[in-house]
Amino acid sequence: MTLDAARQRIESAIAQYGQHAAMAIELVINEVRSDMGRDAVNELIDEFDLELMYNIAPMESDYSNS
Repeated sequence: MTLDAARQRIESAIAQYGQHAAMAIELVINEVRSDMGRDAVNELIDEFDLELMYNIAPMESDYSNS
């Protein structure tokens, strides 16, 4: 998946499901994370303000500080 395809799928989910789009968006986010990594996911979360609108938080670093 590309970021452009992910953007289109998120926009489509928002248009189709409105405030109930979180589950569909989570599927896209999981696929993006698998294909492109955490930074791409965080870019989409910021771009669509998913944290505020759908309670989808940015991904933490893959490395632990403990």
